Amino acid sequence: MATLTIYNESGSEVGTYDIDTEQIADRVSKQLLHDVVVMYQANRRQGSHNTRTRGQVSGTTKKMYRQKGTGNARAGSKRTNVRRGGGVARTVKPRDYSYRLPKKAIRLATRMAIRSKIDDGQVVVIESLGFDEPKTNRMVSVLKALGLDGKTTLVATADRDVVVYKSGRNIEGVSVHPVRDLNALEVLQPKHMLVTKAALDKIKDGTFAGPLTADA
Repeated sequence: MATLTIYNESGSEVGTYDIDTEQIADRVSKQLLHDVVVMYQANRRQGSHNTRTRGQVSGTTKKMYRQKGTGNARAGSKRTNVRRGGGVARTVKPRDYSYRLPKKAIRLATRMAIRSKIDDGQVVVIESLGFDEPKTNRMVSVLKALGLDGKTTLVATADRDVVVYKSGRNIEGVSVHPVRDLNALEVLQPKHMLVTKAALDKIKDGTFAGPLTADA
């Protein structure tokens, strides 16, 4: 059982929140978290790398000079990989790095990531984020009041809140997501996690299901 302090936007304590982290995930498997994070990172790779073989380099295929009698080493065409401007010996071509793990493993890893954040004391609970209009300065003030100024932070809301998202999207190191869109990589990548009380209720009640796909 973990007891978290609830703060308001000015950084004052307004209550406490009791949550049993074992209800979120019965354990934390570093191996599973590693596997899922690597999957998300692999799925983000463009795979657009491309190098040319000696057959794809423009230029003549004529032998540079005769085989014997010059005193030089034997040489073929200018397109060989040992010549400047020539082809590459071991080429890399465009490829798709993406793959997927079972859905249950992806969901469980997300829950494990959230539990690890709570267990490590890296979760800050705020009573609410009631922004009437997008204000980056206001979001900066909230983060500063909560001691999160200048720190990488994930802001988790109960539902998709466009106003909160627009208020935090331009702040370096800050990302804003509803709890239903969270995944293991999004949770573990930042140092801290700022979650609203309503969002934490969804996590506690089990209505938070985690991502269904392997796309980060």
